[in-house]
Amino acid sequence: MERPGRLNGMRHIAFTMPNLEECEQFYTEIMGMQLLRRAHKDLVYLTCGNDNLSLGRADVPASGVQSMDHFGFIVDSKAELDQWFLYLQSKGVTMLDTPHDHADGARSFHVTDPAGNVIQPIYHPDISGQRFTNP
Repeated sequence: MERPGRLNGMRHIAFTMPNLEECEQFYTEIMGMQLLRRAHKDLVYLTCGNDNLSLGRADVPASGVQSMDHFGFIVDSKAELDQWFLYLQSKGVTMLDTPHDHADGARSFHVTDPAGNVIQPIYHPDISGQRFTNP
């Protein structure tokens, strides 16, 4: 099977932390990100306008060790996302779930790389389709 079109950047990353409110305040008030969506009390999405940062509440105390949940590659349409699913599946990539829709209009699935890192190919209506050019 042939690889679908070019991925549109690695512009989604998800972290977990026990002090969610403090971290949300840091990223919005100090770093200048904007609240994109509050999914529920334990999950918020922030943006600089061309990216997507997911902050989720962890159920373990902070250890001082970074806790990345997953990172995501943006695709430009739901149809392209489904093509990526079939392509990765045909290549024997470890699939963690199947394409599913999110309440905010996004659609995604999760796989692992050979080192066990979780990757989320994702169509996200707020940032999919954006193109960047070199200065």
